[in-house]
Amino acid sequence: MSQVLDTPPSPATPTVPAQGGPAPAPSAAELAAQYGLTVSGARPTLPGYVRQLWQRRHFITAFATAKLTAQYSQAKLGQVWQVMTPLLNAAVYYFIFGVLMNTKHDVKDYVPFLVTGVFIFTFTQQSVMAGTRAISGSLGLVRALHFPRAALPISYCLQQLQQLLFSMCALLVILLAFGVPPTLSWLLVVPVLALQFTFNTGLALIMARLGSKTPDIAQLMPFVLRTWMYVSGVMWSIDAVLKDQNLPHAVTLVLAANPAAVYIDLMRFALIDTFRAGQLPHHVWAWALGWALLAGVGGFIYFWKAEETYGRG
Repeated sequence: MSQVLDTPPSPATPTVPAQGGPAPAPSAAELAAQYGLTVSGARPTLPGYVRQLWQRRHFITAFATAKLTAQYSQAKLGQVWQVMTPLLNAAVYYFIFGVLMNTKHDVKDYVPFLVTGVFIFTFTQQSVMAGTRAISGSLGLVRALHFPRAALPISYCLQQLQQLLFSMCALLVILLAFGVPPTLSWLLVVPVLALQFTFNTGLALIMARLGSKTPDIAQLMPFVLRTWMYVSGVMWSIDAVLKDQNLPHAVTLVLAANPAAVYIDLMRFALIDTFRAGQLPHHVWAWALGWALLAGVGGFIYFWKAEETYGRG
């Protein structure tokens, strides 16, 4: 009597399903492709990302306006502080630099010169600070809703632009009070602000990505921005310093090409009749356009590349 033993196949030998048996279940990737599903929060293409932002343009403007309205809602003077804050800063700088350090003797129309510098630099300063906290300070919104995250730093920069426009009304009053006549060059304010807004938005996008991973950057940035302000000719004339002192060429180039100083000088040239074209650095409009494109386009792409990571971890 013989006994037949069934030997199980070796682990290395693949098993072939019986003909006519059930088909293997489709993988998750195959099911997603079949039903047109995509990964939640996946980074879209760059053109698609731009389209998403454009579709949410009304949200961006409404969010910026709401943040601006709520900014001083608890103060008794309310929105008056939008103008009073930069004016008080300008008064402090006038006393320290204009009176105590006597920097005003090199500059005609020093008060309009100073106030213009303070207002324009404050626009960049506040945009950068707002961008640093744009993602880390809005994690609840980022995690609850699906939208292009660039909408947050852009809306914060738009908020700062709206605040600057309020300040510009006070600046025009100051110009007229100190005998600066209105001229056609005041129309240059529009392209200057457009270029500076693009530059500020690019910086805010860069800082938003950095701040989303390292919130401590928000504590460091006030010191960086204060140093930047002191070398940007807000309280003193870069042109006068470059003429009076024999500085190394590298230092001269850095001072002249400083983006904050470029936009400040262009705004002074547009508004103050005693600020002549000869006081502007060479190729100033090329510098202004170049910085706007470099920061705006570069910052937008840099932020977009990390779109999937915001609000996670």
